[in-house]
Amino acid sequence: MAVTSANNHADVTKSDATVFEESSIYVGTGGDIALVLKGSSTAVTYHNVPSGSWMPVNAIQVLSTGTTASDIVRVFN
Repeated sequence: MAVTSANNHADVTKSDATVFEESSIYVGTGGDIALVLKGSSTAVTYHNVPSGSWMPVNAIQVLSTGTTASDIVRVFN
């Protein structure tokens, strides 16, 4: 289940190697965002995500390959 309220937050550094605790994603500056979700090893690219968007997903990676969005923050418990 996606995080609906969170106790923690952290800036995201886009990386094709870094895996983090499952988190919802806030996109500050829009663009494309390539994510790997909990339970999957396959990335999915969300295209044209608007600035200021919340993504209620269980992301474990924000890939640098395929991600043009920036100012990304993850929120988690």
